[in-house]
Amino acid sequence: MGIFETLSFAAPELVLVLGAMTLLITGVFIGDKSAKQIGYACVGLLLVAVFAVLFSPTAPTASLFNGAFRIDAFSTFAKVIIYLAAAVAILMSDQYFAGEKLRRFEYPVLIVLAAFGMSLMVSATDLISLYMGIETQSLALYILAAFKRDSRRSTEAGLKYFVLGALSTCLLLYGASLIYGFTGSTSFEEIARIASLEGANVGLIFGLVFLISGLAFKVSAAPFHMWTPDVYEGAPTPVAAFFSAAPKLAGMALFARVLVSSFHGALDDWQPVLAMIAVASMAIGAFSAIPQSNIKRLMAYSSIGHMGYALIGLSAGTAQGVKSVLIYMTIYVAMTIGAFACILMMRRRGGMTENIADLSGLTKTNMPLAIILTVLLFSLAGVPPTAGFFGKWYVFFAAVDAGLVWLAIVGVFASAVSAYYYLRIVWFMWFDEPAEPFERDAGPALKFAAWGSALLMFPVLTVFMGRLTEFAGRAAAALF
Repeated sequence: MGIFETLSFAAPELVLVLGAMTLLITGVFIGDKSAKQIGYACVGLLLVAVFAVLFSPTAPTASLFNGAFRIDAFSTFAKVIIYLAAAVAILMSDQYFAGEKLRRFEYPVLIVLAAFGMSLMVSATDLISLYMGIETQSLALYILAAFKRDSRRSTEAGLKYFVLGALSTCLLLYGASLIYGFTGSTSFEEIARIASLEGANVGLIFGLVFLISGLAFKVSAAPFHMWTPDVYEGAPTPVAAFFSAAPKLAGMALFARVLVSSFHGALDDWQPVLAMIAVASMAIGAFSAIPQSNIKRLMAYSSIGHMGYALIGLSAGTAQGVKSVLIYMTIYVAMTIGAFACILMMRRRGGMTENIADLSGLTKTNMPLAIILTVLLFSLAGVPPTAGFFGKWYVFFAAVDAGLVWLAIVGVFASAVSAYYYLRIVWFMWFDEPAEPFERDAGPALKFAAWGSALLMFPVLTVFMGRLTEFAGRAAAALF
């Protein structure tokens, strides 16, 4: 493959990284007064990248840079969702940063660079390219977590995320070095060949366990979730919204590619490990969220629980299982972005508020916001006929189809427990005495994100579910 043909496959990544560098230099010369324009330009870059992915003139599958990256239906699916989530996250942040007097040009550029790293992650087919993608994403996210430099909570969140992220990287690299040592290769294809041999080396399985530990940290799955509540609470709310969406999908997509492309032959070795991580995540997400009074911490534990449900589908180790993960994660991204858009509307004259009690009697002070948040909370709880119910249906069905009936049953019980803290918020909004009303001027971007997410939760009214199922099935088939 010639250099120009190779670069044509990498067009989305080139658009992002070259555009981000150009805008960063522009911001340095013009200053923070250009922050709003650079934000819109970054959204434009991400949308151009979406079109570059969807309407590439080249063949649908290719291996780039001596097998380090693979462009296929799976990476295409993940990239489109990542870029769209990143674009919405930038648009949602404008009102917040204007109100907090934090509008800086670096913010949208860092989002674009994080999206670039995620793009590398979902295409990686080599342990070295996997590490490059993860670190490119993580370095941008560490800075974003501490973006509110004058806030003690934000700087603490950034420091905790950085220190624990470094620990997870050590686990991941140690696992990668063991895998390389026992296979003699960093290529997923060669690792898959050796892992499928009878009596796979015990050292290789140890390496895989460490690699899974490092990846579990990136998606905040238990017991590697300890950073999530503090970082979500301390980081600026738009940053927490971004953390809960695109990086989770990218991490789960990388999880799927590593396990299916490299270790499908060792399914019996990693399936119990992944199932236990799923159970732990669902349990911690369900029970730890109950006593929370801060809505951002509650969303953090909710995120941990939802990663557990997604891992149920991945534990199946089948094409149906991977398809269910992609469907579930896409629905989760839409739900969580909408929920954080509602949280960003919780603003009074004194500034942002994050207490769940402040939502009391919301139906009497802001009925549209109460309806949107109710729909999203029902979907997060998995109440039919919302999209969240169908997402859980797909992952539970994949587990049952793979013989993991016990895991699906645990998932149903965890879902029933988690419904309590979602419905408790609904009770506050509809039946409690009203608290002080929020400001009504939320801005068009937040309203669009909130209403758009709420409408997507009714797949009966849209073609969303049918098209999503079709594309997810095609993407999952590319890994097998």
